[in-house]
Amino acid sequence: MIGRLFLLIATLLVLHAAFSTYEHLSHLKSLGKPEGSLPYDIILEAIIGLTMGIFGASMNASPLKEVTWSSEMKTRSIDEMDARLGFANYVNRGRNFLS
Repeated sequence: MIGRLFLLIATLLVLHAAFSTYEHLSHLKSLGKPEGSLPYDIILEAIIGLTMGIFGASMNASPLKEVTWSSEMKTRSIDEMDARLGFANYVNRGRNFLS
């Protein structure tokens, strides 16, 4: 729940920073000034939005699973894992079938 709230706020902050950047550059263009650096409040708003987005996405993610062999073998049987289909030889069957 909190992760989704962080994502929503982060999205709004980044969109507002983008709109503020567009307005600032439009203002500079109307004054005939060359493009300068962005004001620090817009940069700070974008960085806060990015940080909140990362934090919200990490809180909203599903829990990590184990990647060990023993945790995989808890869900599978030995017959599924040790089938050795790569060693199947169908040449003998084909000779008997076609002769």
